[in-house]
Amino acid sequence: MFEGLLSPRGVAVIGASQNPNKLGYGVARNLVVSGYPGAIHFVNPGGGYLFDRPLHPHVGSVPDPVDLAVIMIPARSVPEVLEACGKRGIGFAIVGSGGFSETGEEGILLEQQCMEIAQSYGVRVLGPNCIGYLDTHLPIDTSFLPLPGPIKGDIAFLSHSGAICEAVIDWARGQGFGLSRLLSLGNQMDLNEGDLLPPTAADPNTRVVTMYLEGVGDGENFIEQARKVTLDVPVVAIKVGRSEGGRAAVVSHTGALAGRDVAFDAAFRKAGVIRARHSEEMFDWARALAWCQPPSGPNMAVLTNAGGPGVIAADALDDNGLRLAKLADHTRDELSAFLPQAASLKNPVDMLAGAGPREYADSLRLLLADDGVDGIIVILPPPPVTTAAEVAGAIIPVIQTATKPVLIALMGEELIAHAARLFRGARIPDYRFPERAASALRVLYERSTQLIKPTEKVVGFGDVKQVAVESILKEASSGAEGFVTADVAARIVNAYGILIPKHQEVTNAEDAASAAKEIGFPVALKADSYDLTHKSDAGAVSLDLEDVPEVEEAYRSVLRRVRSSVPRVEVQGVMVQAYVPTGQDVIVGFVRDLQFGPLLMFGAGGTEVEALKDVTFALAPLSRTEAEEMVDQTWAGRRLRGYRSTPAVDREAVIESLLRISQLAQKNPQVLELEINPLRVQEVGRGAQAIDVRLRIGGG
Repeated sequence: MFEGLLSPRGVAVIGASQNPNKLGYGVARNLVVSGYPGAIHFVNPGGGYLFDRPLHPHVGSVPDPVDLAVIMIPARSVPEVLEACGKRGIGFAIVGSGGFSETGEEGILLEQQCMEIAQSYGVRVLGPNCIGYLDTHLPIDTSFLPLPGPIKGDIAFLSHSGAICEAVIDWARGQGFGLSRLLSLGNQMDLNEGDLLPPTAADPNTRVVTMYLEGVGDGENFIEQARKVTLDVPVVAIKVGRSEGGRAAVVSHTGALAGRDVAFDAAFRKAGVIRARHSEEMFDWARALAWCQPPSGPNMAVLTNAGGPGVIAADALDDNGLRLAKLADHTRDELSAFLPQAASLKNPVDMLAGAGPREYADSLRLLLADDGVDGIIVILPPPPVTTAAEVAGAIIPVIQTATKPVLIALMGEELIAHAARLFRGARIPDYRFPERAASALRVLYERSTQLIKPTEKVVGFGDVKQVAVESILKEASSGAEGFVTADVAARIVNAYGILIPKHQEVTNAEDAASAAKEIGFPVALKADSYDLTHKSDAGAVSLDLEDVPEVEEAYRSVLRRVRSSVPRVEVQGVMVQAYVPTGQDVIVGFVRDLQFGPLLMFGAGGTEVEALKDVTFALAPLSRTEAEEMVDQTWAGRRLRGYRSTPAVDREAVIESLLRISQLAQKNPQVLELEINPLRVQEVGRGAQAIDVRLRIGGG
């Protein structure tokens, strides 16, 4: 599908220049220097020759074959040239020119014009405002970046930033690892990360895909494509802009907590993408994923010649959710046969400062042979007796035949430089400190657990009353922010099989008393309004009412308090509801993210949910495993099993509620936001009841 872009038979550089100071010169130079085996054509109306090739006057005069045009001309001329490419039958174009949507309204209109022209001729476009792409194995380099380019390798890099591309190429060379492909996505007028991730991962020379993202062009497509890719190839991404504030349009607890970065976290988990916090971490992990086998378990050994770094490594493994392996008796016995008497034979294994190449190699062999060890960190500061390079030479053959991951904490700088080159040449990841090695081991273990996870089919509930929900939504009115009354919200969730206490909506004290008698005491009263976000803050709730006089007085008191605290709020009525006094309170709900769709939330319920922030998020559709993971990731969820004097409650009912809400969110796009707070979870087997429901609607 993308052969014409990623392995073209011929490339035309439009705007190729004889002036070394022009970007068009840089593209032409890199294409020639890269050793690209296909046809190379240069276009410039000025004529002449460049790198012993003629400069053709226009696109139409370029001979076959040509599958790809690299356009390096002023932005205002790009539409005309795109049309000429379409007429010439060129299927792909890279627009490196800037001056489009990144510059403002005029640039946005120009970009739209280019897109319309490209679509009319079936031309797929990378960019604009990008540096193109390169492939070290084909080879090809359509960028204008300074030489030398990256060394040949097995890590691919997709980036929204051209400047990051340039820095990564130079940094990777210095760190001794190579790239397979590098793609600069630019403004993503047409092709985006979701489009280019699959063909990049399918490249046989790519073992890991890394990504620098500032956003995504199509969230649902990205998840769909990434889920397929990560079954075979690990993907590590850094998403910048984590400090972006939450969206102002949503005002429930769920909306307030569901900032854009939370949605990306959930999207990456759903897609199997490993999220790094910063660029160095991303490539730390990528090297381990590309060069090491994933461990079969979380039990790690540490081999060191100094106690302090060993303790650092032990702490770092614990911080990363890994464990120090318990060494077998025979392993310790065999180590004691050649290590000094003062050496520590427990894990971490401290061989002491005099350890040389033989001690490192023989100890490493024994640790690798121990069935209780799943992976190893070898700590190598500059040895006082020998050199780090000599130790590296001794242990590299051991590591290369190992079936378990071995990562090197190569501590120092100048004295370990030669050893670093040896390890990198042997494709063994080295890190300057044990913490970085432990972090990479964690990611390797996460990858191993990801690979054994079964693909789970999302099963819907057949007892939901979708037709009833559609009817309710069609007739429902809402306030300025789109919220419906509590009665309407309760009816909708109840139609999806979520239990709600008996209730009636009333508009006077006498009807409240009658409703209470019919429902049965005790009851609770709640003012019902489109615009009351947090009822308790407005004094809009009265609980545990035992008789008619209490109900009638509570009705008047509730309205009085609401009018006093929020005088502009219009109250549609008062809900009389059966009082449910016991159980554990949690919050469940969702908010519809513009990029990724329904974003579900679970966590500690009640009035302090925003302060506690004991919550987790996941994207719909939820599988049962995903719902269980949501519950278990929070203290509120773990407490459902019981804690000290708190008895266990119906955890299964919570999981089912999450799955039902997921189905509701998917089937009803006009529901923008739903929150049940609290969902009161009762004894095991007694279910859970939605005590208070907030629901917001909009154009579906």
